[in-house]
Amino acid sequence: MASDPSSDPYFKKRVALTLGGETLEFEVAHTLFASHEVDAGTKLLLRCIEVNEAPRRILDLGCGYGVLGIALARRFPEAQVTMADCNLLAVRYARRNAARNGATNAQATGSVALEDIPEGAYDLIVANVPAKIGDTAIEAEFVRGPRARLAPGGAYWFVAVSGLNHLLKRLAGQGGVPVRQVRKRSGHTVCRLEA
Repeated sequence: MASDPSSDPYFKKRVALTLGGETLEFEVAHTLFASHEVDAGTKLLLRCIEVNEAPRRILDLGCGYGVLGIALARRFPEAQVTMADCNLLAVRYARRNAARNGATNAQATGSVALEDIPEGAYDLIVANVPAKIGDTAIEAEFVRGPRARLAPGGAYWFVAVSGLNHLLKRLAGQGGVPVRQVRKRSGHTVCRLEA
């Protein structure tokens, strides 16, 4: 589906991301997260993700306009990538950006967290955790929920703003969730959870 920004009243601009020698271009709407440029936390997460073998099923939870999911769809062209967001405008732009970047193996769907995600387990789940939804929702919908949907041997990689470090420490301690902090930089923390 080719997009015509001039016919879209929400269109703001295009932003670029260069990763692994490849430049991806994303159309962005005025009201979407990181509408000025690709978020620093997203860039950091993409640089940190490591896998032992190519994933078959990938989930980008809270995908926004699709940066994580599309970059991973390009990196792993044999994988089936599901991008999900509760914001339907974000879903629209994720679809457009998948087409723009030739990520034919990526689909976007509307879903409040995991509510309407296709059934089954995922080898790789990624998220840029939305800090403003509150600790209870983050714990349930962006930590415990995704971990439960991992395939055996799968991994959940996510990035959170440093203001959420208190929650991550609590979950790793008293919460009994094996959150492993991988890297801290630029006000963000990248974490990994395994199945």
